[in-house]
Amino acid sequence: MKTVPPVDPFPAEHQGKRACAIIACYNGPTEDGQAVMAKLLGTLPPPLFNWMGEMPYPALQSMFDPFFPKGLQWYWRGDFVKELTDEAIDAHIAQAQKLPSSLSLMHLYPIDGAVRRIGKSDTAWNTRDATWSMVIAGIDPNPQKAGEITRWTKGYWEAVHPYSADGGYVNFMMDDGDDSRLKATYGDNYDRLVALKAKYDPTNFFCVNQNIRPLHS
Repeated sequence: MKTVPPVDPFPAEHQGKRACAIIACYNGPTEDGQAVMAKLLGTLPPPLFNWMGEMPYPALQSMFDPFFPKGLQWYWRGDFVKELTDEAIDAHIAQAQKLPSSLSLMHLYPIDGAVRRIGKSDTAWNTRDATWSMVIAGIDPNPQKAGEITRWTKGYWEAVHPYSADGGYVNFMMDDGDDSRLKATYGDNYDRLVALKAKYDPTNFFCVNQNIRPLHS
């Protein structure tokens, strides 16, 4: 859920419009990718514009860099999502209509493929049955709007969180509160991580992160 940027090369008649964007990647022959995407595009209304085509992977990776220069105000929150019900979609659309700036957004990143090939206890991350990783980001260049984008992000998250799974991607967390969010994120693996923290970093030297603390800290 985004805003069409008000700059070239985006079509002038669509600039500034609220939109649902699909940014897809197929790693393989162009013809195969076109066939896969045709199945999706064939079920949707015609897009405002469609720029899908063959490109080097670094071009895909850096596609949005020009829109997010250094120095912007950011506030974000995330969740893992297992299912998008009609009620959840309605909640997303209602919140996206309140975007506080043209840069603010909600992204859903698919969770699939290799992450499903090992067990929940094989690594620290155990939410391998999620379908998407969601991030809601309030973004604006003006420091005076920091409070506004923060309130919007929190309000959006509170509206859709009842439809989400437990926990979220830790890089999409900021001041999310107490340890309950981390415990939900790591699930049954959390106690093992606390034990490792107590063994290798008992003074909690490495603490500038979504911090797992040793029991005595």
